[in-house]
Amino acid sequence: MFALVDCNNFYVSCERVFRPDLNGRPVVVLSNNDGCIISRSEEAKQLGIKMGEPAFKIAAFLDRHQVAVFSSNYVLYGDLSHRVMRTLGQFTPELEVYSIDEAFLNLAGLSVDWVEYAWSIRQTVRRHIGIPVSIGVAPTKVLAKVANYLAKKDPAQAGVCVLDQPGKITAALKEFDVGEVWGIGRQYTKLLHASGVYTAWDFLQLDDAWVRKNMTVVGLRIKKELAGIACLEMELLPPPKKAICTSRSFGEDQTELAPITEAVATYAARCAEKLRRQRSCAGMMMVFLHTNRFKQHEPQYARNLVCKLPVPTNSTIELIRYATAALRMIYRKGYRYKKAGVIVMAIEPEERIQGALFDRMDRAKHAAVMRSLDAINAKYGRDTIKVASQGLGGKWRLRQERLSPCYTTRWSDIIKVAAHAGACAHNEMIKIKKPQ
Repeated sequence: MFALVDCNNFYVSCERVFRPDLNGRPVVVLSNNDGCIISRSEEAKQLGIKMGEPAFKIAAFLDRHQVAVFSSNYVLYGDLSHRVMRTLGQFTPELEVYSIDEAFLNLAGLSVDWVEYAWSIRQTVRRHIGIPVSIGVAPTKVLAKVANYLAKKDPAQAGVCVLDQPGKITAALKEFDVGEVWGIGRQYTKLLHASGVYTAWDFLQLDDAWVRKNMTVVGLRIKKELAGIACLEMELLPPPKKAICTSRSFGEDQTELAPITEAVATYAARCAEKLRRQRSCAGMMMVFLHTNRFKQHEPQYARNLVCKLPVPTNSTIELIRYATAALRMIYRKGYRYKKAGVIVMAIEPEERIQGALFDRMDRAKHAAVMRSLDAINAKYGRDTIKVASQGLGGKWRLRQERLSPCYTTRWSDIIKVAAHAGACAHNEMIKIKKPQ
């Protein structure tokens, strides 16, 4: 048996953990640069607020209905996600972190009542972290996805759905839209609708040969999973990425090279961090830069440059040097730039890197410096130490005008509690103790 645990309206739920006054009130979280709505509370959904809606278009509506609006606080969300996953790990020997707010639990070998066990997981996460979750339990990962969907969408399930009997599975699949099945996207949905397939049960009745011919072996695996035959293994460790991209829209349009250079240097540093985290090196790099295509009245320009590195590397210093050199080659005066980015490719494991005959870089020294840099930044916070070309911050950084405090990762943002001490006639401000 597998369980899929999914955090409800995760970004909104993170904001509510430290703001109980927001419970019962419509809340939304915005994308980078406070652009579009990317997370909504149930109350916001009931108001008709759509996912992906540009915030500026409905600003008056949000004010009129007293909707609480927040900028994305990825530091807070990442830390709470880590705490949720660590808590879930107590309930299973095998945990697959599927996304920031979802995880599969392998429950094979456990002799428990599935409903009671799922409720225990749900209550523990809520009590320890404060995040509400929905849980689906079923014999395969695809069926667990179906069960999780029903747990969230069907009020009668109250957040937990267990499909552990053939009759329950059949009844669920006969009512389940085939387009909502995990792994069946828009194009396959159109194909299936054209073939008269509208529910997951209809899909299950198709001939295996037809499915494999029209939907490849991936579609056949989905069909077998819906039939209760487990084909998808647990991915306990995420596979190394074959390409890594770091890019952002600027908080304000940029015209000068200097601030764009700071941004690109920072993006290259982020790529280097991710490479070292998965113990890989990149052999190629792309740097791109473009204006805002939605401002048709302004001159438009877009350019990228791909360069092959002499020796694959994950050194922040080296990647920044190549990235900023590439930027200087594609930058042109007279334009208002909206976005830039760095993509590293041709990624190989560190232990397989082949040197170059005329390489003059002291790579052992670079590796030692990077280890020290990572250790210090891990202990004291990102960018405690960084390369000078990354700058000290500027208007190119993301616009986050509605950013909440980093309650769990920054000492200056730690919550203060007002406690009334018995007969004392005054309130005493108590700081929460540092977690052990």
